[in-house]
Amino acid sequence: MKLLHAGLLVADLATASAFYEGILGLQRAERPELGFAGIFYALDGNRQIHLMRLDNPYRDCALPSHGGRDRHLALGVDDLAAIRQRLDAAGIAYTMSKSGRAALFCRDPDGNAIELCEVG
Repeated sequence: MKLLHAGLLVADLATASAFYEGILGLQRAERPELGFAGIFYALDGNRQIHLMRLDNPYRDCALPSHGGRDRHLALGVDDLAAIRQRLDAAGIAYTMSKSGRAALFCRDPDGNAIELCEVG
């Protein structure tokens, strides 16, 4: 079994793309017409992140301050310090991993928790 993609709900594609492209540096992938707006981002190989502009039934749920204690998507990055600088410059809050490894947790503009782990 292999993970193929992760789907995340977003309220505004322009705001979400500023985060995923501008902060995380992801590149868009081709997306078929699916009957609702969205963006696909290419990761390694055939893996992708799918942003879906759909109503979020969890919008009013309380979220833990540390994303590691919430459902989250973990991404491997080559340079965690560079991403920390972009997060700081954009005023995006994050917490460092409680495990002591080179990793942090942040949230996208819609509250989706993202773990960024240095692998390079």
